[in-house]
Amino acid sequence: MTLLQFFFDMALGLMLGALGGLFGIGGGLIAIPALGLLFGLDQQLAQGTALVMVVPNVLLALWRYHQRNRIDWRHALLLGVSSFVLAWVGAAVAVGLDAETMRRGFVGFLLALAVWNLTQVFLRSAAGPTELRHPWPWLGVLGGGAGLLGGLFGVGGAVLATPVLTLVFGVSQVVAQGLSLALAAPSTAVALVTYGMHGHVDWLTGIPLAVGGLLSISWGVRLAHALPQHLLRMLFTLFLLLCAGLLGLKA
Repeated sequence: MTLLQFFFDMALGLMLGALGGLFGIGGGLIAIPALGLLFGLDQQLAQGTALVMVVPNVLLALWRYHQRNRIDWRHALLLGVSSFVLAWVGAAVAVGLDAETMRRGFVGFLLALAVWNLTQVFLRSAAGPTELRHPWPWLGVLGGGAGLLGGLFGVGGAVLATPVLTLVFGVSQVVAQGLSLALAAPSTAVALVTYGMHGHVDWLTGIPLAVGGLLSISWGVRLAHALPQHLLRMLFTLFLLLCAGLLGLKA
């Protein structure tokens, strides 16, 4: 790797980290199609490499969200443990799948999430409370399902958990994003280990991405708490559609 390439990767990490902080997803969602388009990585390698950046980004973003909007650690622990268990299963399945099948499945996954999140924009215009609408043990079901899909697609499950927490559990967008990061922290680490053991990680690309992401993710968290919740939810939906479109260009 040349010095120029290192700084290019770090600059990309800066952008992805800011977006990850803004939407509470660690940056992996857009990093995966970006790595496929810019570096020609196949789906599994792009997902594994993105996780090198996502794992530290998620941990830092989780702490920043907690500083600004206190996270109930009882809820966070339940989400984290349940996602951890099933993330192993999803990641183990993912490394054995055909890369093209994975890409198409990921595009469909993003489009479904975008449609679902778009319905929230029109169904719920209020910011939402900080308390759960349903008893907290139900978070274990959400954590398990999100962990399974997070391990499968290498995005930590936060992208699925955020719309469920706002629509089903009735919390605000920023509270949902903070809890989603708590869910994503263990499952992304599990997924990274699994992808790495199967040779689906480009460490030379992933490390400068991680450095850039750590430098910028706090900016995104600050902006997330400054924006109106309705606008933040709409931007999140557009972000999902952008990621699906970028990944579709690789067809």
